Amino acid sequence: MQTAINQVSPALPQQDAEKTGFRVLGAISFAHFLNDMIQSLLLSIYPLLKGNFSLSFVQIGLITLTYQITASILQPVVGFYTDKHPKPYSLAVGMGFTLIGLLTLSMAPSYGMLLFAAALVGTGSSIFHPESSRVARMASGGRHGLAQSIFQVGGNAGSSVGPLLAAWIVIPHGQSSIAWFSLAALLAIAVLWQIGNWYKRKRIEAKGKPAKARHTYLDLPRKKVLFSIAILLTLIFSKYFYLASLSSYFTFYLMNKFQLSVQSAQVHLFVFLFAVAAGTVLGGPIGDRVGRKVVIWISILGVAPFTLMLPYANLFWTGVLSVIIGMILASAFSAILVYAQELVPGKVGTVSGLFFGFAFGMGGIGAAALGKLADMTDINFVYHVCSFLPLIGLLAIFLPSLDAHRRQVAAA
Repeated sequence: MQTAINQVSPALPQQDAEKTGFRVLGAISFAHFLNDMIQSLLLSIYPLLKGNFSLSFVQIGLITLTYQITASILQPVVGFYTDKHPKPYSLAVGMGFTLIGLLTLSMAPSYGMLLFAAALVGTGSSIFHPESSRVARMASGGRHGLAQSIFQVGGNAGSSVGPLLAAWIVIPHGQSSIAWFSLAALLAIAVLWQIGNWYKRKRIEAKGKPAKARHTYLDLPRKKVLFSIAILLTLIFSKYFYLASLSSYFTFYLMNKFQLSVQSAQVHLFVFLFAVAAGTVLGGPIGDRVGRKVVIWISILGVAPFTLMLPYANLFWTGVLSVIIGMILASAFSAILVYAQELVPGKVGTVSGLFFGFAFGMGGIGAAALGKLADMTDINFVYHVCSFLPLIGLLAIFLPSLDAHRRQVAAA
């Protein structure tokens, strides 16, 4: 841990590094809150857009697909590039794309412009996530799981607030009211510019210092690393395909099955997304203590009994189960991301971009595919099909135990 701290801030004593780290982690988490709050508006106003533009479920899914695919394709590219050429102020630039997308969404006169706005928001996300994940790791003080959880909880909290703001502001006042949220984007740009200043200072402090020895204690065979990455990406597929069913279509499911109003359904969506935020807080720190493989195993496969029960539950138990599902499922991502970063040391941006991008892509493909399925059958059938997805978590048994591998190397 001390090595990690020194790599982040070689000129500062440990106590000051940790103090600075938590301040930066708080700032990047707040920026993540604003970023994902803005992005969640896109999902939250689907009922409004469906009515205004007479959209089918497939067209709604294509909006999500455009946003997610834009982000998923660009994120690994951004991460790979910034591993070699760090850009401290790219975070603020990325938020600028989100700002333009937000304003475009508020004025879009046609379905084509809605897709263009979604693409701009996706571009902003593709720049934000890899670099902000790097900042979180730089400021972690060696507690990588905790740092990623602090960073992630900001985004998930923002996502949970989005539906409430949509229900209170956008739904009553119409599409043009989305423009008010440009103020949040401007605030995020100001925060991210200050983070860029911190990032730049750390880069300057590190220049001229002797390079630290590279971590070789995870010198796993290349085939084993690639196989493990493939398993982790498969688990991401199961997680985000299922989350797509809830984030994109949960309001329609509740309105169809229980005859709820749009605003009541949005409140239920907020409760689910808030549970996702709470679960995110737990995953990283627990992974630091008991091992990331344990968290991955429990969070992906452990949610299966509850997803299997959800399609048969009444309204009360649907709310209860959605909270349990959100908390358990959300604990996985921080553990998966840090586990992958440990598998491929020194490639934080590339790994973060790959996993954030793949997660966004699976969410987008899932939204489009499930929208098509809903049009062909009905929205209730979608939840019956998706309830089996967490069983893919059985693949976690093939992941190597990195802690055990470290002990073996240390003993050799």
